[in-house]
Amino acid sequence: MSENWINTISINDIPEDDVIGITVNGHQIALYKVEDEIFATDNICTHGHALLSDGFLEDGEIECPLHQGRFCIKSGKAMSEPLTEDIKTYVTRTENGQVFLRFS
Repeated sequence: MSENWINTISINDIPEDDVIGITVNGHQIALYKVEDEIFATDNICTHGHALLSDGFLEDGEIECPLHQGRFCIKSGKAMSEPLTEDIKTYVTRTENGQVFLRFS
């Protein structure tokens, strides 16, 4: 496995259709499990600096708990006001039950 991949947590630690926050190399990351697929984004909202892992996940979008703006968890795109800036997404993979994250 390439040195760019970082072993984070067990896939079993992420509840189905939910989000959790972790810290990887000093970065706040939100991990999402939707239909057994893992997605990763920055965990800090670009609008109000709230933790997205405290938000509500529905239909592939995470709602910020502070001002209810929504981001697409696959693309990071800001989907509604008051959001104007997208969030960064990260490539994930699973191997032997572990979730790996690639910073690029």
